[in-house]
Amino acid sequence: MITEAYSPIVLDHFNNPRNAGELDDPDGVGVRTNPVCGDTMRLMIRVADGRIAEARWKTVGCPAAIATSSIATELIAGKTLDEVHGLTREQIAEAAGGLPRSKLHCSVLAADALRAAIADFRSRHSS
Repeated sequence: MITEAYSPIVLDHFNNPRNAGELDDPDGVGVRTNPVCGDTMRLMIRVADGRIAEARWKTVGCPAAIATSSIATELIAGKTLDEVHGLTREQIAEAAGGLPRSKLHCSVLAADALRAAIADFRSRHSS
């Protein structure tokens, strides 16, 4: 059995996830699934005055998928939609203290779910 080497940051977010759970009546929701491994992330955001006022997530997947979900919500809290729309998988992986090569797809999942949540928000609130 191969054991992946996770950073202390990933282990901390996996063991003590931040912002996990449902967000009642979110302003935007993004759901993404990795077709290869089946990891699925649901990211929910609440927006106030153009900023992410609250972000919550529900993820079914490996420790890296859960950790990057937690990390992503911390990275976006309080920022404007324009600031976080460009958040990259590399930035999420860097904030995680690095990811094993075989787990880089987890940072892609988080970045894609975030962009989907922002697109959902914008589609609901466009004039």
